[in-house]
Amino acid sequence: MGEPEKVRSAGRQSPPTERVVQVLDHLVARPDQRFGLSELARALEISKPTCLGILTVLTDRGYLARDEVLKTYGLGPALIAAGRAAQRGFAVGPIARAHLQKLSAEFGTTCTASAVVGDRISVLEVTGPERIRIAARVGQVYPFAPPVGLMYVLWGSDDDLENWLGKEPSLPVRLDRERLWSVVRECRGAGYLVESLDPIGQRLHTLMAGVATHDLPPEVRELLGEMVSSLGERVYLGRDISSDDEHPVSLIAAPTYDAEGHQALVLTLYVGGAISGAEIVRRATALVEAADAVTAEVGGRSPVRSH
Repeated sequence: MGEPEKVRSAGRQSPPTERVVQVLDHLVARPDQRFGLSELARALEISKPTCLGILTVLTDRGYLARDEVLKTYGLGPALIAAGRAAQRGFAVGPIARAHLQKLSAEFGTTCTASAVVGDRISVLEVTGPERIRIAARVGQVYPFAPPVGLMYVLWGSDDDLENWLGKEPSLPVRLDRERLWSVVRECRGAGYLVESLDPIGQRLHTLMAGVATHDLPPEVRELLGEMVSSLGERVYLGRDISSDDEHPVSLIAAPTYDAEGHQALVLTLYVGGAISGAEIVRRATALVEAADAVTAEVGGRSPVRSH
């Protein structure tokens, strides 16, 4: 039984990728040293042409630096950025989870932390009682293109928002700029977003998890697009909420920020039912306090806006 498993594991490996990792591992283990092509090829038992190809690409991308006089290679600046990103990820995860767990316990609901990773939205943390856990799971991904992803640029810069709007839509979308900018102004001022409960929208959100919508047939994309409201339409504005009346709420979201004041994570507290305006404010206040605490604990700061 053991041997077939070994065969299957070996089949999943990529020798070219392993050679790239070998080069990086060798240099990371010796950060104060620099090596020539022949020296690296010999130490790693890689042919010189193959080793040169790897070194050239890694140098072009900034992961290695080449001394043009000595013709030697060492670690490059791109690894600094990668290391910092990984460090932030490892630091933020446990911190966010601790605060989300408190919110889940207080309100008896599911809470999540998610962020844009590469060109996709990724769920990073999920907390809450298993018996009521929504269909969110760590590692779940969604397309980051209109109409999906507004809350991941909502509290960023205007340029971030416009860049997102300029992406090829994941589904056909209607854009009411006046409504959208009303949502932006209100949510930035309040520090949180309240999304209305829309059964069709919820089903669509679930269906789109992990789906590359550009691979769907055009007629299916068009049909799905007809189910999607215009950008920002499902967000409650202040005038929509009365303290005494009950309002169907899907979720409440709030941002965290990094050291440069850029939007980092989005924390969400799921409601999934009708609650009063006063209760919306109570839960939103608790969520914002949690987001602010995460920002402070990772050395972040709120952005300074020009308007």
